[in-house]
Amino acid sequence: MSFIDKAKNKAEELSGKAKEAVGDATDNQDLKAEGQADQASATTRQAGENVKDAASNVKDAFKG
Repeated sequence: MSFIDKAKNKAEELSGKAKEAVGDATDNQDLKAEGQADQASATTRQAGENVKDAASNVKDAFKG
C-alpha cells in the first residue's frame, strides 16, 4: 500500500471522527451517522490494503 493511500484513509478516518464529535455535540444525528460511516469506510479500505500488503509480503518471501 502506498503512503498516499494510507494518508488518505487516515484523513478520512479523522474527518469522520470530527464529524461524529460535532454531530454528537450539536445533537445532529445525521452528521454523527455520516461521521461514523466515513470512519467505517476508511477502516474497510485500510483492511483491504493490509490484505494486499500481506499477499505481497508472502509473494516476496517465496522469491527469495
